[in-house]
Amino acid sequence: MRIAESDWKKFKKVHEKALDRFCRMVLSECESICRDETKTAHERYGTLYGHLRDRNKEMANAFDDYRRSTALLCLILMHKHGLLTEEEIQEFSDDVQDTLKQVKKE
Repeated sequence: MRIAESDWKKFKKVHEKALDRFCRMVLSECESICRDETKTAHERYGTLYGHLRDRNKEMANAFDDYRRSTALLCLILMHKHGLLTEEEIQEFSDDVQDTLKQVKKE
């Protein structure tokens, strides 16, 4: 589903901010994994490896397909990960906001 040109322009601005938030979140999670002294270094390494692999897939799904025709899906995924602020969401058209609200309820 293609979004309106005005929403596409807003998407391009929020995309970079949301990507930075995602990376910061993952790095924080990685720090927690690395500091978990209840596990051996090898266990932490394995956990970290799996975590990064999984999070990288999530990041690719939400951020790598950078096209107007996929922007709404990317916004939905960003929203599901809690990467959009209410102020950012309110900048989009009513159609986009309604879609994001519906998805958040599910």
